[in-house]
Amino acid sequence: MDTEYDYLYKIVLIGDSGVGKSNILLRFTRNEFNKESKSTIGVEFSQKNLKIGEKTIRIQIWDTAGQDRFRAITSTYYRGAIGALLVYDICNHNSFDHIDRWLKELRDHVDPESVIVMLVGNKCDLEEKRAVRPEDALSFSQRNSMAFMETSALESTNIEQAFEKLVSLIYEETIKNPASSRKSENSIVGPTKKIENNTEARISIQKSQKTKTSCC
Repeated sequence: MDTEYDYLYKIVLIGDSGVGKSNILLRFTRNEFNKESKSTIGVEFSQKNLKIGEKTIRIQIWDTAGQDRFRAITSTYYRGAIGALLVYDICNHNSFDHIDRWLKELRDHVDPESVIVMLVGNKCDLEEKRAVRPEDALSFSQRNSMAFMETSALESTNIEQAFEKLVSLIYEETIKNPASSRKSENSIVGPTKKIENNTEARISIQKSQKTKTSCC
């Protein structure tokens, strides 16, 4: 990873446990997929550089568990976020039903006018098990002024494209209205040149017992 960049954006992954957030992060940052996924307990974050036009943008991506018992960490988790991927499982309608709650929680912790959200329907490789119609998800995203994309972390479908689209939208907003993107004193937006030794950091406590999952 290059050590220099022009902008630094914090992006959070939100959604129910089991929708595949950790494998989305793993596929995007390492091009890997973990079939024996462990439930995330605490927080993990990784980072990666993307080129948007002539600018190098470093995105710091945070992933946390979706279980309610971990709500105590949400303030720190959301602080400074300027983008979010709101993830549901296309095979699990309950995870889609809960996206309203996740969106409200996000907007309760960050300025709604300074965060860009993208709706992501994961596990699109499991079409035969589909429970959420894409047109329903598209309608929700349009009502809430969000972009929408279906992905598969297992098959690496649209993973890179989802992050690139979200980062492009954040960059466009940063250029168009830089004052708005700096409303929070904790917001990490550029431009900046910074040297970092660690290309990836993880703050995680994971279950010692591996559990099989169909997480994509």
